[in-house]
Amino acid sequence: MNLASTYGDVIEFAIGYPKTEDLSSAHHGCAPHGSAHHGSTHEITCPRNGSDVLWVTGQNYDTLVKLATDGRTSFYALKPGSGPHGMAFDAAGRLWLTLEFAGKIARLDENGNIVAEYNVCLNGNPNAINTRPHGLGIGDDGETIWFTGKATGTVGKISPDGKVQHFALSPPGSVPIYIRNGPDHNMWATELVGNAIARIAPGGEVTEFPIRTSNSRPIAIVPEPGGKAMWFTEEAGNKVGRIDTDLIDKDRIDKDCVIVEYSVPRSQENVLLAGLSFDHENNLWVQQYVNHNVPTRGGTDYLVRIDKAILTANPSEITGIPFTFYPVPSEDTMMHRIIRGPDGNMWFTEMGTDKVGRLNLVG
Repeated sequence: MNLASTYGDVIEFAIGYPKTEDLSSAHHGCAPHGSAHHGSTHEITCPRNGSDVLWVTGQNYDTLVKLATDGRTSFYALKPGSGPHGMAFDAAGRLWLTLEFAGKIARLDENGNIVAEYNVCLNGNPNAINTRPHGLGIGDDGETIWFTGKATGTVGKISPDGKVQHFALSPPGSVPIYIRNGPDHNMWATELVGNAIARIAPGGEVTEFPIRTSNSRPIAIVPEPGGKAMWFTEEAGNKVGRIDTDLIDKDRIDKDCVIVEYSVPRSQENVLLAGLSFDHENNLWVQQYVNHNVPTRGGTDYLVRIDKAILTANPSEITGIPFTFYPVPSEDTMMHRIIRGPDGNMWFTEMGTDKVGRLNLVG
């Protein structure tokens, strides 16, 4: 593995959430074990309209954060117990947000104010089951809102006319996490416990593709830039996977064979993978961090750049692909998501330290 020489490539910004001292350490159970703080910095996204800001969710703090590329922050308080998590901008530039603990999807204005809310509990009545809407993605039409029902093994959508629908995955306990639009005009979701990747057609038909590595715990999934594939991370499998959307044809190929996996070198034995994203040169970036649930904690966490040669490589060729490891200054980061920011640099969240990091790729 190639190791970047210094920490200077990575800059971290502490997110000083207001009134964090009022939070209970048991609040929804998202804090790392043994920590004195309440790790909560989850998703990160940005508009693609030339704006120089990013948006971050502080789930346990019921707070939405607007972060300028120079590190300045603005905070937007949401209702207590709402639990903001997944975010995405639709084609019209409107920001949508999952309120996981409240069982709702919200649309916000440019100032972080909620202007519309949709109840996405199953059955939609006061005694309904909270789906725990977690990940959020925008459909191929740019205006249909898709979300994962983490608690109910479902994916759902909100049509432009406001109609809410739910679609069941095969195991109710599959725990779907991430959902993104693919180059084939379908939605793609990761099943953390179901150990599969789900394809959801615009009309709701679900097809699931098993991952060969057992208990791999797939987390994030993103489309290949300009390609016809989806890439995903395996939290426990320490692999990235590729599913070729062009190969999927029920009459020609066994769905058990459409996923290709590539092992990521380990910086040490006790590590997990989190999010993944492509940079402006189509290199693939993943987050690798020390597993905070294992008693032998400690050690350096890394951002890993996988050379774009992986896009055309076979798994047997993985040893010839350059991997570069960039150390993150903080320990126990419990990294969560990574994206290419509006400035062309790689931005990522640290759920365990309540920080957002930036790895400089451009001047």
